[in-house]
Amino acid sequence: MAETKAESSYQIVTHPDVNEASISKNYLRAIFSMRLRTWPNGLIIKVFVLPDDNPLHHSFSKEQLSLFPYQLRQSWDRLVFSGTGQAPTTVSSNEEMHAKIKNTPGAIGYIETSYIDDEIHVLQIK
Repeated sequence: MAETKAESSYQIVTHPDVNEASISKNYLRAIFSMRLRTWPNGLIIKVFVLPDDNPLHHSFSKEQLSLFPYQLRQSWDRLVFSGTGQAPTTVSSNEEMHAKIKNTPGAIGYIETSYIDDEIHVLQIK
């Protein structure tokens, strides 16, 4: 049974070692634009995203970052081509996103709400 994507059908999630309970939308945008590289506790931020054409990636980009996926891709490409940074790691599914977040210290991503469990931490956006 297919489920329609609603605004709150996903959550921003991190590895349990990330001590932040909530962050601002500007902070989130800086993370996913690859401008912030470490969490306040010193852990290196490892960003995971779904493919550009994934409906969840599109919803996340528009609702949380106020960007179209192509705008994010352009900023990541600039970092890569200029040698000043790397693009985030792309995962193919919610299952892979969950596994990467759970097993990668400092990881952040977004996932459908039905995949949330006690192995990953939900980050509140204020």
